[in-house]
Amino acid sequence: MEEDKIEKSKNSKDNQAEKIVEKPQEKSNIKYITRVVLIITSVFLIWYILSDRHTPYTDQAQIKGLITPVIARVSGYITEININLHSNIKAGDTLFEVDKRPFEIAIATAEADIDNTAQSVAATTASVKASAGKLGVARAQLDRAERNWNRVQKVMRENAGALSEADKDQSETAYFQAVEQVASAEATLERDQQRLGDSGPDNPKIRAAVQNLEKAQLDMVFATVIAPTAGVIESFDIDIGYYASSGQPLTTLISKNDVWIQANMKENNLSLMQVGNKVEFTFDIAPGKIYEGEIRSMGYGVSIDEGTNKGGLPTISSEKGWLGDPHRFPVIINIAMNDELKNLVRLGGQVDVVVYTGNNFILNAIAGFRIRLNSMLSYVR
Repeated sequence: MEEDKIEKSKNSKDNQAEKIVEKPQEKSNIKYITRVVLIITSVFLIWYILSDRHTPYTDQAQIKGLITPVIARVSGYITEININLHSNIKAGDTLFEVDKRPFEIAIATAEADIDNTAQSVAATTASVKASAGKLGVARAQLDRAERNWNRVQKVMRENAGALSEADKDQSETAYFQAVEQVASAEATLERDQQRLGDSGPDNPKIRAAVQNLEKAQLDMVFATVIAPTAGVIESFDIDIGYYASSGQPLTTLISKNDVWIQANMKENNLSLMQVGNKVEFTFDIAPGKIYEGEIRSMGYGVSIDEGTNKGGLPTISSEKGWLGDPHRFPVIINIAMNDELKNLVRLGGQVDVVVYTGNNFILNAIAGFRIRLNSMLSYVR
């Protein structure tokens, strides 16, 4: 028994000795792991700081484009619809037809009004001619009365008793009546001329009648609502018989003429960024595919006041965190559209973007790997 106790005592001493030997080795391993973690953390920190300026990346980017409300320029009931929701259309395609019967009646009325106006002008022209003729007769009578009155005066100067006072009064009265008749004829002619105005196409009444006809014809043209540009129909929910009000949108047309990406970049991302920088981006709708573009422009201001957005500056929301997210500014990126992208892009779609501000091989390679990795991860989003 004593020998067993002695043997156990020796074994416990040996174990304690082994533990004493292992402790320095464990401490050495912990220090090594700590150094590795610190080095890796430092490398990632340096890479993060440099990449934020040399190869900035953001997932706060959306597809933007032009939106055109399709508006009826005349009021009336819809009689024909040639589109459906999400229809692809070309510029000049007929979208709607408004009931044309009221406009046909308006054109016929305007044409009749031109005829009536022309007849009225012709009648007024005849009145002017008649007034001019009366003025000519009045002037001839005045000339004769004036010559007669001059003869009477001459006779009375040469032989005072040759004519009676009645003859003198009669000649004088005839002369003054002729003067008044000329004045009256001139006033009548001036009145008729003012009422007529220009007797040709520049006559005010004729011009007004022609303009009414042109307005009616233009309304007839506007009764056919055509596509102002190529695009896709969105927000469409009307049917035949719907009353289209002038100035009110019937549907929305998403144009395909200009589509771009708006990437909301942090302020420190903009320090080295320039217009024309190469950009790589990926869409959630096309996982695993990388597309290229370039910076078109960069925003110079955003709205920071809550409430009224004065001046129409863009409003960009920032994430609220413990340290606070820096302000972001819109960066507009051109998309080189092709047949594939025309079928992929959707306004408001999510985009991941990386910008290459220089030719740094290492940073560019890491940024390229990062966006390709994120593109592959889109499969499981």
